[in-house]
Amino acid sequence: MRILVGYDGSSVSDAALEDLQWAGLPAQAEAMVLTVADVWVPPPPPPSPGQVDRAFAERVAAARERARRKAEDAVAAARAIATRGSERLRALFPQWTLHAEACADSPAWGIIRKADEWRPDLLVVGAHRRSALERWFVGSVSYKVLTEARCTVRIARGRARAAGTPIRLVVGSDGSPDADAAVQTIAVRSWPAGTEVRFVVVVDEALATMLGWSSFDEPAAQATLEKLLEPALQRLRAAPLAVSLVVKSGDPKRILVDEAERWDADCIFLGARGLRRLERFLIGSVSAAVAARAPCSVEVVHPA
Repeated sequence: MRILVGYDGSSVSDAALEDLQWAGLPAQAEAMVLTVADVWVPPPPPPSPGQVDRAFAERVAAARERARRKAEDAVAAARAIATRGSERLRALFPQWTLHAEACADSPAWGIIRKADEWRPDLLVVGAHRRSALERWFVGSVSYKVLTEARCTVRIARGRARAAGTPIRLVVGSDGSPDADAAVQTIAVRSWPAGTEVRFVVVVDEALATMLGWSSFDEPAAQATLEKLLEPALQRLRAAPLAVSLVVKSGDPKRILVDEAERWDADCIFLGARGLRRLERFLIGSVSAAVAARAPCSVEVVHPA
């Protein structure tokens, strides 16, 4: 398994590393810790026309050289931060093969470009705990990575956990192939004994239309959906995980977050695209909204 971690040395990034202990990751994996220096590296100078004033050309060259040295210093500092991050990760996962890298770019695009180049199975970035201002998340590095990366993304939020408490996972499902991929992602990971999974199905207009329902009756919906989702539920029980099913009617963006908070979940797993099969996220999509509002980590799964 390949794991790319965007790391900036902050307490939020450190919490994201700690959170990986409860992500069901294997004992052996290859991970890269990437720190992006938010600087611009000037390109080489173009050939100078013969009529350019020599003094002016020398001033431009000197300014370019200062910018280049500043960028190199920033990348060196970023590499030191990435090395510290990899050392912290090694303490948590001593059998992993670890790399520390740095680059000069805008933070979000540096992470996205490295993911496109390195092709990790999982991309991890930290995020602050839920804020009253959702628009803060929408403008963040985490949001940009979530909406643009082509691989599975984990928005990791640190949280206090009492010793001995089981890992609790919420899985949002709408019957889409991407939601099924989220179930498969959980099923193949390595979870400690006692891990609990709450399968949450929110019947909104799209799902009700797909099922041919004109109204919502909770007991009938529970019975119908339990039968429809039996293969997915059995896949998780065979992991083996303790699985329960919750069926509710309403807005998935609100209900999934409320259920995670009420149940004190460690992570919400979602498919990247729902029944509408958007190629990229839209502001207001279920996955992006849940990632912005959740009190815990959120993992958004792209099918392989």
